[in-house]
Amino acid sequence: MLKKLFRPGKLARWQIHEKETIDEIIFLTTKVRNRLMLELMARGAMRVSEVLNLRAADVDDQKLTIRNPKSGKTSEVVFIPKKLAYRVKEYMNARGSENGQRIFPISYTAARVVVRKAGTLVGVHLRPHDLRRHAATYASRSGVPVEIVSKVILRHVNLSTTQRYLGKVSDVEAVRWIENLYG
Repeated sequence: MLKKLFRPGKLARWQIHEKETIDEIIFLTTKVRNRLMLELMARGAMRVSEVLNLRAADVDDQKLTIRNPKSGKTSEVVFIPKKLAYRVKEYMNARGSENGQRIFPISYTAARVVVRKAGTLVGVHLRPHDLRRHAATYASRSGVPVEIVSKVILRHVNLSTTQRYLGKVSDVEAVRWIENLYG
């Protein structure tokens, strides 16, 4: 009877969305604020809470500082592409963001709605964390070493946590990698 009560739960399986799908979602999002939030999650592998708590003082070119991250450290650094950094700065300047002011002053619930609506534009069920998983999976499948994906992109303490993010490899992808290596 105890075995039935204390069974380990099944690991949740989620769908990893292809790069083209995520790019299309971002491209079709017309509101600048929403588009930047989606890009920070998909290109910077940021959690939705990290995006929402981002302040103008935390932005230093391509380097974003996350205060009080989930890891328990005092701060962590997120690196983003130069084009995205430029658009974030442009957005902050247009809004007149001050150093202590949040860049995206919306609630967590509103951010989830933004992501869900963006997914419906292309007919997929999209959640905020799906964008973070996409960033990890895309980096890994593009040849970035798993240690870099884990420690720099996702900022995980343990490599085993990162391995759960990367999802399964399809047969088509396995054949493509084998051909790249030996073909």
